[in-house]
Amino acid sequence: MKRRELLVLGLAVLGLVSQVRAEDKKADPTGTWKWSVTFNDQTREMSLKLKLDGDKLTGTMPGRNNTETAIENGTFKDGLVSFSVTRERNDQKFTTKYTGKLEGDTIKGKSESERNGTAQSRDWEAKREKS
Repeated sequence: MKRRELLVLGLAVLGLVSQVRAEDKKADPTGTWKWSVTFNDQTREMSLKLKLDGDKLTGTMPGRNNTETAIENGTFKDGLVSFSVTRERNDQKFTTKYTGKLEGDTIKGKSESERNGTAQSRDWEAKREKS
């Protein structure tokens, strides 16, 4: 009887591990993502295009005048998205670091930047556009 119970328990554990691995393989941040950001009582619509190749994440984020800016240091591992975007304005460079967790068609996380010597952090939640 104990052998049978151990066998059933072993098969159940194996099934759960297989399911978790299959879900990990399905997780893919590739696509176009949209969210809103409010600065000084003005709301801007943001978008981001991501492409996953192994655990390397590449992509672009449109800025002012729809100029595409490439993301930097993009990674995706264990459902976590991480990348930076550096923009230049008035001969000054501004880098924003994004981190977030992918769950289905949503990425929730934080963006961090520095402006005038002050660190700023804000939540961001992006939704994948349906193709």
